[in-house]
Amino acid sequence: MINLFSPGDQKQYQHVVTASDIAAFKEGMVHPVYATFALGRDAEWCCRLFVLEMKEEDEEGVGTFLTIHHHTPALLGTTVLFTAQVKTINGNEIICTYEAKQDGRLIASGEQGQKILKKEKLERIFNQLAQNG
Repeated sequence: MINLFSPGDQKQYQHVVTASDIAAFKEGMVHPVYATFALGRDAEWCCRLFVLEMKEEDEEGVGTFLTIHHHTPALLGTTVLFTAQVKTINGNEIICTYEAKQDGRLIASGEQGQKILKKEKLERIFNQLAQNG
C-alpha cells in the first residue's frame, strides 16, 4: 500500500442523476428522484478514488462500512457533486467523510471505510465463504 494522502485531502466526483438512479423496487417506481441506495453507490465510488491511487498491483480495496444521511432529494437530470475527504488512515484502513451537493444544496453526507488487502487474501476469504455455503 502506498500512503499518498493525509487527513483533509479531498477527491471529487460528479454524477448526473439518470433513470437508473431513481428510487424503484420490483414493484415499481417509488419516487422519480435520486435513490438513497444509488447515492450510497456513488459516495462509495468517490471515496474509492483514494484507494485507486493507494493500492499496489497485488492489492485491492474492500468496503467496510457506509453511512448515508439523505437530507434532500435530487431530481432526474441534475448534477450531483460528491466531495470525499480523508478522515483517518490507520494501517491499511482509510476512512472518509463525504458530502453530495446539487448546486450547493446538501443532498447527502456520511462516512465510508475501506481496507486495502492483498488480492490473494481476498481470494482466500471468498473461496472459503463459497465452500462453507
